[in-house]
Amino acid sequence: MTAKLGAEPGPAGVSHFDPAELNNLPAPVQRYLRAALTAGQPMVSGVHLTQSGFLSLSPASARSRPFTADQHVATRGPGFLWNARVDVFAGLSVRLHDGYLAGAGLLHALLLDFIDMARRQRDGGGELARAELMHFLAEAPWYPTALLPSQGVQWVAVDARRADATLTDGAVSVTLRFSFGDAGLVETVRSEARARRVGRAIVMTRWEGRWKDWAIRDGMRVPLAGEAAWLLLDGRRTYWRGRLGKLRYRFSS
Repeated sequence: MTAKLGAEPGPAGVSHFDPAELNNLPAPVQRYLRAALTAGQPMVSGVHLTQSGFLSLSPASARSRPFTADQHVATRGPGFLWNARVDVFAGLSVRLHDGYLAGAGLLHALLLDFIDMARRQRDGGGELARAELMHFLAEAPWYPTALLPSQGVQWVAVDARRADATLTDGAVSVTLRFSFGDAGLVETVRSEARARRVGRAIVMTRWEGRWKDWAIRDGMRVPLAGEAAWLLLDGRRTYWRGRLGKLRYRFSS
């Protein structure tokens, strides 16, 4: 699957960031993109990154385990593949594979690399595809040129600190609400209904991602740490806390 990322052409014709592209965007989005990008910044076409942190394997438990992950992203397509190793006990680990490619989602788990715990959904469509495209959009602050209108994102103002971003890939379309802090940077990304697997069922659940520890990488201001949580009736349940390790970009020529 990694070899297929970026194989589809995606948006074409714009290779570098022009601040004039921001003129008609909501004010908080303009502030954010002016803080994250500089004039002439080449468009990100792909990313290879590593992560480490803590991950909860069960939606019914708040207990988390150490994980490391390797992730490839193609902004044109769009698509991503996240491969993680979660340490469960001494000598026992779970391999997780999460991704989105060509309008289909992927979610797969292996115990000890050979016992299939959760078979991938065969068609990868429906709410799984939408959830994985949300994953791509929520993580776009790591590759912020992907949030520009020329790259396919449509923005609608909510108020002075919030705006809705919509990304459409063929038949799959998602909208997330971005909230921006005092420095103009993304603080949270939220969905009122994202697919959550509970046993064999899919439950639509409020979801939120948070970003922090911003730094300059290859001329762009990106977050180095974050977390993701389900917003349940009995409270917030954080299931992922991660920090970036390697971050390597490919740029449009």
